[in-house]
Amino acid sequence: MTKAELFENIKRKQSFLCVGLDTDIKKIPSFLLEEEDPIYSFNKAIVDATYKYCVAYKPNTAFYESQGIKGILALEKTIEYIRTKYPDQFIILDAKRGDIGNTSEMYAVSAFEHLKANAVTVAPYMGEDSVKPFVKYPGRWVILLALTSNKGSADFQFLEDKEGERLFEKVLRKSQEWASDEQLMYVVGATQGEMFADIRKYVPNHFLLVPGVGAQGGSLEEVVKYGVNSQCGLLVNASRSIIYADNTREFAFAAASEAEKLQIEMSGYLKKLNS
Repeated sequence: MTKAELFENIKRKQSFLCVGLDTDIKKIPSFLLEEEDPIYSFNKAIVDATYKYCVAYKPNTAFYESQGIKGILALEKTIEYIRTKYPDQFIILDAKRGDIGNTSEMYAVSAFEHLKANAVTVAPYMGEDSVKPFVKYPGRWVILLALTSNKGSADFQFLEDKEGERLFEKVLRKSQEWASDEQLMYVVGATQGEMFADIRKYVPNHFLLVPGVGAQGGSLEEVVKYGVNSQCGLLVNASRSIIYADNTREFAFAAASEAEKLQIEMSGYLKKLNS
């Protein structure tokens, strides 16, 4: 999916919502445990209920890997279901890869050739040769960790060099030598607030994947105020606040309701952007 196609979907759906499929078998409604594949059954119901309100889905691989082969198979089936039934959805494999070149090559094969995701999250700490294997795939995206929403982000990401450049800023500046804004996005946590203005000084035209809205307490209003650009440039992720909105047999309806609330709010911001 190209940058233009992603933006067209955002305009058409009046939404820049990404639904995180962080599916924890301990948190899904108990009646689903009777299903042959509870994780896939849960995901399928969530996707069918929310696809009208979002433009992307982001399964986090850890939740599937923790269940062994059954979890991996559920992940494969989930991605294949979305790709087949809702081909306009942007699928982000949240795996936070990043290793020496030949290992990254295998991670890229897994993400883009086997699972056929549109994008994969990558950690930039090991530098260019750990990222390059992912950008070899035309039409696929690398989403680099830049400034995350967790408490520990302050341990390294704000460290300054002698010139006063912070580590996350160095990541933003240097990584643009590896790929363009047609193939490179960045993770910026919603809880960073006004820091989005600093981010945009370095990457005014890139898309940002923004986790942390909803259960983590990030403000969508602040994200838009400081992070939006002329093509929206945002994919805002919500996971727990949507997929675990209810644990009864009405869970999918509750998820749809929460997704719709965010979509309505996003639509208001997009109308102001285009006015």
